[in-house]
Amino acid sequence: MIDEVLSEASTRMGKTIEAMRKELAAIRTGRATPAIVDYIKVDYYGVPTSLNQIATISTPEARLLLIQPWDRHALSSIEKAILKSDLGLNPASDGNVIRLSIPQLSEERRRELVKVVRKRAEESRVALRNIRRSALEEFRELERKKEISQDEQKRAQERLQELTDSFIEEVDRVGRDKEAELLEV
Repeated sequence: MIDEVLSEASTRMGKTIEAMRKELAAIRTGRATPAIVDYIKVDYYGVPTSLNQIATISTPEARLLLIQPWDRHALSSIEKAILKSDLGLNPASDGNVIRLSIPQLSEERRRELVKVVRKRAEESRVALRNIRRSALEEFRELERKKEISQDEQKRAQERLQELTDSFIEEVDRVGRDKEAELLEV
């Protein structure tokens, strides 16, 4: 019983960390990375489709993204989707591929992005604590139903707290790494 609850909590916490990593990958740094455009939806023959499902995205240079659609007819739709996105990047097309040049970030913009990273990290920590709280409620319910003893509940709570602490450390580490990446000139 206890192991099942801890296992489920661990799985949910792991998913929270992965969600945070994906969110942070979409935050544009001075470097080009395909993750910047992953969330962009393109109107592909009337169906909103992820950009990475209709094109190859590569980074031939540190400040350049190369988007090569598998269907040339999707080129204009991809350009429109990039222009509509909140990236603030202008696509340059030559009829076969789209080039996205990633400009240097200003110091002020870097500071704003660091604040966004810290906010996302805090949201992830709150999500982890919510998962811990629901697991604690499950432990209390098990003890109330006399399926586990009070001592077992206390030990389970300690194990859950250690698990939560390790995931919070991971959130902090991921956040620090992204901040360092943003502040790197």
